[in-house]
Amino acid sequence: MSDSQRPKITSFEDLIAWQRARALARDVNLLCESEPLSRKFSFRDQLQRAAVSTMSNIAEGFDRGSRAEFHHMLSISKGSCAEVRSLLYVAVDAKFIDEPTFKTLSSQTHEVSRLIGALRASVGRQRDQDRAAR
Repeated sequence: MSDSQRPKITSFEDLIAWQRARALARDVNLLCESEPLSRKFSFRDQLQRAAVSTMSNIAEGFDRGSRAEFHHMLSISKGSCAEVRSLLYVAVDAKFIDEPTFKTLSSQTHEVSRLIGALRASVGRQRDQDRAAR
C-alpha cells in the first residue's frame, strides 16, 4: 500500500498500537474482576495501572505534538506493557490465573509491544529526518 492509499492518522484512536493496547487493558480489567484476583487488591491495582498506562502513554505522546515527546512516551508505554507481561508471570506462578489465560494475555502483550516498537521506530525516523532538515 502506498503512502497515498494509507488512511491518514488524525488521532491516537486511529493507531493500531493504541487499539490493541486498549483491548489488552479491557481484557486485564475483566480478568481482575474474577476470583482470586479481585481479592488481591494491591497486585490487581498494579496490573490494571500498568495496562492502562500502556494505552494512555500512546495517547498522551500522540497529542503532545512533538515527535521527540511522542517517541519518549512510546518508550514509556512499551515499558508498561513489559510490566503487564511480568506481572502475568507472577499471577500464573502464584496460581491467581491458569496457564491458558496466561498464554492468551502474554501473547497480547507481545503483540502490543511489537506494535509499539514499530511505531516508535517510525516516529524516531521521522524525528531524525526533522532534525536533519533543520
